Amino acid sequence: MMKHICRSIVICSIAIIYMTACTPSAQDDGLGHHHHDHSSHGGNDHGSEIVLSAEQAKKFGVYSQMVKPRDFNNIIKVSGQIESAPSDQSIVSATAPGIIKFSSGIVEGKKVYKGANIARISSKNIAGGDPNEGARIAVEATKRELDRLTPLHEDGLVTTKEYNAAKQAYEAARAAYSGSPSGGIAKAATSGAITQLLVKEGEYVTAGQPIATILGSTRLTLRADLPEKYFNYLPTITTASFKASYATQATHLNEVNGKMVSTPTTATAQQSGYIPIHFSFDNNGSAIPGAFVEVYLIGSTKPNAIVLPIDGITEQQGKHYVYVKLDDECYEKRLVTLGSTNGSEVEILSGLSRKDEVVTKGAVIVKLAESSGTVPEGHSHNH
Repeated sequence: MMKHICRSIVICSIAIIYMTACTPSAQDDGLGHHHHDHSSHGGNDHGSEIVLSAEQAKKFGVYSQMVKPRDFNNIIKVSGQIESAPSDQSIVSATAPGIIKFSSGIVEGKKVYKGANIARISSKNIAGGDPNEGARIAVEATKRELDRLTPLHEDGLVTTKEYNAAKQAYEAARAAYSGSPSGGIAKAATSGAITQLLVKEGEYVTAGQPIATILGSTRLTLRADLPEKYFNYLPTITTASFKASYATQATHLNEVNGKMVSTPTTATAQQSGYIPIHFSFDNNGSAIPGAFVEVYLIGSTKPNAIVLPIDGITEQQGKHYVYVKLDDECYEKRLVTLGSTNGSEVEILSGLSRKDEVVTKGAVIVKLAESSGTVPEGHSHNH
């Protein structure tokens, strides 16, 4: 009898421990597991539910929204590059040998106008002398000689040939002298933005050496390399978005006045296995000419698609998950299958339905609550 009583006590104790282990206490910060009653949410069997209080969700920036199917475009992800036409670039060259000193405010990305001073080149105190200083001395010497011969020529004491030779020497020396002290000034040949400084402040340059490049056009070109296997999709492609490695989010061409400049009828295979498609767009300073980018070619519209922001997707061991909000404090991890993406949003092919409310921002916070109850650095459970 006593054995039966003890066995009953042990079973009851285990049950109580199991029921209370994942239940938040009065001091719980809201980040933890909770084995919620599934029957109140339609009997889902996707696994343990996660507790995150409404207060914590607001504090950590966790937001959710109901699934609303809508139109979404078919997307083909390819590689590409930002290009600029050679005619849109100009080179600023050193006008004399010497030490370079850039004008105030001259940095990469700076917009300049035609004729703007880019740098001053100084030959002062350089071994070998200042060529311009030599030209100045030659002007002064030939001028003295011309001044000496002029009255003598008027009195007939020197021949006209001697006088003309002195006058010619003076004119040649004056033409060789720039008038700028100790060097010269390099100016912008066109208006535009400085894309590259080719030398450093204080560096010695030679006459004619390139010191900067200027991109004069306000338009850039996006080249997308479409694999030939997608040839049949060419007629459906209308626009695109792109994302560079240095960017935090994709740029849609509609946002930068973009348009296709090579149509499906003009696009031809120039690289083995690829068809280049070109788009023109405004250079707003966010794209770097020459940069390689990911391109999302946007094609025909797919109706009634379930679409989520990429921030709402988490990955674990090669699988993708979202978090469905069950009530004010409970969330559920849901395995989903991803479709095409435009760089900022992704289509969900399976795992969600119209009735679901899904975390669209702050999914990583819910993931932390699910895994260990860890709060991101900088946050505290003490209130």
